[in-house]
Amino acid sequence: MKIAILIAIVVAFFVWRIMPTKGVNSISTAELKTIINDKDKVFVDVRTPGEYKARNIRQFKNIPLGSDFSKLPIDKEILVICQSGMRSNQACKQLKKLGYTKVTNIRGGMSAY
Repeated sequence: MKIAILIAIVVAFFVWRIMPTKGVNSISTAELKTIINDKDKVFVDVRTPGEYKARNIRQFKNIPLGSDFSKLPIDKEILVICQSGMRSNQACKQLKKLGYTKVTNIRGGMSAY
């Protein structure tokens, strides 16, 4: 019985971590390609500097997960990408906590681009 409860808690934790954040938009990489040159949006890549250096999209600024996001403009839409969509989802949660209202996660990340 205790093992079943422990397994349920672990599963619930992982489901909670991958669920999209309330108030965060989500777009596909195909949709990203249609807006990539929009100057009214801020593009943020939250991968490590090494990952970013190996392969990146030039419109994206590298601000690794765990960095200070408060210097980003609060009045513009922030689009966030990582390798798979997991770290960018976490970054979107952090941005929402900081008061950013226009936050978009890019599903699938660089793996899908």
